[in-house]
Amino acid sequence: MPDRQPPPIQEAAERLRTAARTRTPCPPVRDLLPDATARTAYAVQNLLTESALAEGRRIVGRKVGLTSPAVQAQLGVDQPDFGVLFADMAVGPGAVIDSGRLLQPKVEAEIAFVLGADLDGADLDADAVRAATDHVVAALEIVDSRIAGWDITYADTVADNASSGLFVLGEQTRPLEGLDLTEVRMQLLDAAGTVVSEGVGAACLGDPVNAVLWLARTCRDLGSPLRTGEVVLSGALGPMVVATPDSTFTATLSGLGGVSTSFSGERLVASAAGRPSAAG
Repeated sequence: MPDRQPPPIQEAAERLRTAARTRTPCPPVRDLLPDATARTAYAVQNLLTESALAEGRRIVGRKVGLTSPAVQAQLGVDQPDFGVLFADMAVGPGAVIDSGRLLQPKVEAEIAFVLGADLDGADLDADAVRAATDHVVAALEIVDSRIAGWDITYADTVADNASSGLFVLGEQTRPLEGLDLTEVRMQLLDAAGTVVSEGVGAACLGDPVNAVLWLARTCRDLGSPLRTGEVVLSGALGPMVVATPDSTFTATLSGLGGVSTSFSGERLVASAAGRPSAAG
């Protein structure tokens, strides 16, 4: 673990690393941070990212969280957050996920953008995002928290890589040209075909393109701009749903097709209801 960060940031990162390694949820990290600001929380996340890269993991994209105004109000923030997607977080469509990889997983459906150009210009706007997007695709994000019972604040989820877990991309891709993502209707169904979550594209910061624009500007300003080929999970279109072993979920997004995944095995910890998650 690099030692150039202050001890509280190192301690928070180590707490989260230990929870992930041992598959044992930990107490919140906000009590370790001197001010629990976004800057401090991202310092923890960056330390974890550096550690992951040193271990050989590879970044393939980013995810946007806190795209729901209701969740933002709940946590007392006025902006989204973001996390890093690593190659080993990608799950093939229809694949069965070993629940032992996760601690307290929940599933949400969203629109993923795959970039065909860098987003690093000085004057980024919605048109630049559309022009840089190679295609969009239906996606499932399996969010997870290393923090026991999902007892999180903004600082906790940012530090914990925006409560990232795994992600699944559908097989049907569409160019963004001609699509109005605000009108995309999403339904998430369980194994019995019951709708367990639903929503629309407009629920994601008014338009998922806005979420990607926020991310592109933020990452550019931080010196790590979005690059060609990266995947961007733009944020949940509806409420997330707890995933239990032996559960199956299928999301259908109008105009974008569907995507599904299943869970098997037993987790080392029970899924905790906790407070509503702030990951999406």
